Amino acid sequence: MADVTERILALLATLQSGRAFSGEELVVRLGVSPRTLRRDVDRLRGYGYPVETRPGPGGHYRLVAGTAMPPLVLDDDEAVATLLGLATLAATGSAAEGSVDEAATRAYGKVDHYLPKRLRHRAAQLRASLETGASPAPSVSADVLSSLAEAIQRRHAVAFDYTGRDGSATSRRAEPYRHVHHNLRWYLLAWDLGRDDWRVFRLDRVTGLRTSTGTFAPRPLPAGSALDYLRQGIARDRERVVLTLQAPLPAVADAFKHQEVELLALDERRTRAVLTLDTWQWLLLSLAFLDAGFTVEEPPAFRDAVRAFGARLLGER
Repeated sequence: MADVTERILALLATLQSGRAFSGEELVVRLGVSPRTLRRDVDRLRGYGYPVETRPGPGGHYRLVAGTAMPPLVLDDDEAVATLLGLATLAATGSAAEGSVDEAATRAYGKVDHYLPKRLRHRAAQLRASLETGASPAPSVSADVLSSLAEAIQRRHAVAFDYTGRDGSATSRRAEPYRHVHHNLRWYLLAWDLGRDDWRVFRLDRVTGLRTSTGTFAPRPLPAGSALDYLRQGIARDRERVVLTLQAPLPAVADAFKHQEVELLALDERRTRAVLTLDTWQWLLLSLAFLDAGFTVEEPPAFRDAVRAFGARLLGER
């Protein structure tokens, strides 16, 4: 099967060049017999690729150009994963026109048209049986994402208008390096040419994106990855919090599912949790849902604050 797949992909890659090939030319190029070539062409047609054949002297094989995307060659699990991924992305954001989540909503409704016929019924069944809870998040323009991806790959500087957290508007010029998707937000890691330093920008606050034609020399990333750098920035004004909880790791993971937390199973009944928080109050809801004993190992100020809150609940002074 691996040899067949490899042959089919090689044939498809050759035909996608856009020109016509004689049967003899394809036989030599691909190292197959004429009979095998005909079978592989039939397989491509079965997958939905429109291969035109002209028999006789001067005959050829050619992949017909068209505006419609041919069927995706996915197995059953990949088709399910594709639908689930689109449904999940469509459930985030406000479905603003031109946004990634709005595009996912449209694609979710018609992706089965691009699947092999044998999978279309299963895709329709999955769609009919699936509901996805909304996860409110800022919408990001699909055009901004794709334009930045091209600029990152080609090392083109970009300019854009940016709205800060306080609502102030500034114009920026930057060398883009990475997209980051974290906690339902899209970010751009870039070297800010005006500040002469690394910056992370929220992409839902970027407007008026322009791309230059000149290229820039790459710089070493400021951390092991763009995500590491983003996390360092988020944690800069927060404190490290360490808890020991009298509950198994799966239960703790479920209680803290809305927090960014590192978990370590100490044994079957105890779990250590490490978080970075700016205030102790963020602990309360997760701990209340866990309904288990716990110890705030550090920092002392958080431990004292939680102890004082417990005393207030008991009516003590």
